[in-house]
Amino acid sequence: MAKSSRTKTRDSAPAGEVAPRQPCPCGSGKRYKACHGAKGGAADVFVGRPFEGLPSECDIVAMRELVPAATATLTVDKAGDRQVRLATLLPMAAPAMSRESGEVWLGLQVQHNYGDPSRDLAAVLLEAIDAEPGIVGLTSAPGEGPRLQDLVSDATLEVTVHDGFDYWVADVEDTSGMESALEQANQSATPTARLSSVEAAYWTNVGTKEHLRWVMPEPEDQLLDALARLHVSGADVIAEGARLVGMFRAHGLLAPVWDLPVGTGAAALEEPAATFKAALDQALADTSDLTTEQRAARSGLANRQVTIR
Repeated sequence: MAKSSRTKTRDSAPAGEVAPRQPCPCGSGKRYKACHGAKGGAADVFVGRPFEGLPSECDIVAMRELVPAATATLTVDKAGDRQVRLATLLPMAAPAMSRESGEVWLGLQVQHNYGDPSRDLAAVLLEAIDAEPGIVGLTSAPGEGPRLQDLVSDATLEVTVHDGFDYWVADVEDTSGMESALEQANQSATPTARLSSVEAAYWTNVGTKEHLRWVMPEPEDQLLDALARLHVSGADVIAEGARLVGMFRAHGLLAPVWDLPVGTGAAALEEPAATFKAALDQALADTSDLTTEQRAARSGLANRQVTIR
């Protein structure tokens, strides 16, 4: 009996907490006790869902975690008349840049992580707004201060997905010396498209496979229940030959992933995705107990975690 009690303590935790042996919610792939739960921690603070409250939370997570090259314009009062561009990746993985053109660029795919990406982004954004042209970094925890939610407007982002990273030099007249780095970066960018019929769903072609990866805002338990209902009824096949293979977790959100037959393309997914979203909404509204078959499906889905990249 005592052994059972100890095992439960290690492998489970009260609602809102993380047990030592559970995966760290930061998405590192490590157990919590070896990451943010370690003595001294990986950061001075940890926010499990850092972009909650932003109108385009799901797209921001997608841009940070799975989209190679995309940008969106942010409306930031403190920037005055300077345009602020949010980007998946900046040259040299810079956290932010003050550009000669007067624009301020903010990168999402960065090396620093001080526990609350929203606070980190806000700190480096404010530095870039006040900086002379050049790269702006974040080399230590920003401490107390505003978060991205405190700085940007409530407008929904209009995400532009790019074929590559040519936007790095779109405002530069002399690009000599940049060609090699740009070519190398472009070679790493897999073809990607954002669906227009639904929010935060991205098709990608990785050569041997195509995928649909869809970041969803619903609480994990509720979403897993709904996906299990659809799976048992066969309604989770988003297109002919497609298969729901699992999901990834990032920044407090769940993103189902479908494998698609090569040659499917993004356009063919628009109508099926909208149909699936309507079915998902109905399943989310169903509060009845899961059947035995649905519970088994739910368990299988919850344990099928896929690699983001």
